[in-house]
Amino acid sequence: MAEQHLATVDAQALDEVVTFTSELIRIDTTNRGGGDCKERPAAEYAAALLSEAGLEPTILERTPGRGNVVARIAGTDPTADALLVHGHLDVVPAEAADWSVHPFSGEVRDGVVWGRGAVDMKNMDAMILATVRQWARVGFRPRRDIVLAFTADEEASAEDGAGFLADRHAALFEGCTEGISESGAYTFHDGRGKQIYPIGAGERGTGWLKLTARGKAGHGSKVNPANAVTRLAAAVHRIGEYRWPLRLTPTVRAALAELAALYGIETDVHAPDFDADALLTRLGPAAALVAATVRNSSNPSMLSAGYKVNVIPGEATAHVDGRFLPGAEDEFRAALDELTGPDVDWEFVHREVALQAPVDSPTFTKMRAAVEQFAPEGHTVPYCMSGGTDAKQFSRLGITGYGFAPLKLPEGFDYQALFHGVDERVPVEALHFGVRVLDRFLRSA
Repeated sequence: MAEQHLATVDAQALDEVVTFTSELIRIDTTNRGGGDCKERPAAEYAAALLSEAGLEPTILERTPGRGNVVARIAGTDPTADALLVHGHLDVVPAEAADWSVHPFSGEVRDGVVWGRGAVDMKNMDAMILATVRQWARVGFRPRRDIVLAFTADEEASAEDGAGFLADRHAALFEGCTEGISESGAYTFHDGRGKQIYPIGAGERGTGWLKLTARGKAGHGSKVNPANAVTRLAAAVHRIGEYRWPLRLTPTVRAALAELAALYGIETDVHAPDFDADALLTRLGPAAALVAATVRNSSNPSMLSAGYKVNVIPGEATAHVDGRFLPGAEDEFRAALDELTGPDVDWEFVHREVALQAPVDSPTFTKMRAAVEQFAPEGHTVPYCMSGGTDAKQFSRLGITGYGFAPLKLPEGFDYQALFHGVDERVPVEALHFGVRVLDRFLRSA
């Protein structure tokens, strides 16, 4: 069986996924926020490759230069629901002086592709392109329609990317009920000899906040009980030190149950007295897959106040990266009202919904099977992402999102650390594995 599926991916597809990853990295699509990004060259690159495969891609822009690409592959069963397969084209900034190689070189060295976007997420973009181009060569058509989307602006607000597509071009996604994208089906080495492949079935909601403290401006030498900086600092301290209560979603419970079973730990995750924190301590390194998603979180990240040391400003501001679990946004809001207190106002500067996807769906089962086909020594588990993806925007169209961008990584390649990290890179063999697993899943989907 494994040999049969290996044979469905040809040598050209294996070569192309490496070439496409490298060439996409060389197209600098750094997104610094505030509209400072040009994804159009990468969008044109992807569209040209899709056109060569006989598809009819459309490039769409809300803002000039912020290119998005959408194309549809017609399935053999017109009654089947369509599947969205999407990846973003933008990347976070990189300081070349900090890197071992230039972050936009796309250098392939010693079996590894280097550069910003190697794991987030030009590798998956390349896998999608290599897969559908091979299908065109052999004349394969999937059972259900597959809509491909390569988006702008995921690393900021998504207003020029998935948000724009969902709000203004919903017709392009007609019939799509499920979607797959980044942050799932990668190898997590537990340090004990086990390889775990977490598949995304949920995301915490995004609540980026601006705090504003107002007070009485005055001379720095005078006593000032209405000091805006002091008020802000007190609120920021309370937020940073707050211990959010435990909240277990169905996805997280499923993850804890499967991890407990994997390590032979007897526990009932549905019991009223279930102690999730105690279980996490027994899971060892594997607890990292779950620990960030058993609670809401709020991390102060920016401060701004004043313009001169001897002048007390009348206003001070801070920003907080907040995340909330599915079903826990009301609790998040109420806690922020309490933590900021009467002298500090807060508002969302960016808010997106929390997501949850069923882990007992046929699609999730097929994702498991695809990974296990090529990593029989691995253990697939569902998990909830601590951050967010474009699946949030596409959920407005009723599309259930999963994290499935397969990579088989050797020990020492810390996937989470490479996300937005220095010396981001991906092994060639990981890309080959990804194409094979993606092809296997999409053929069965």
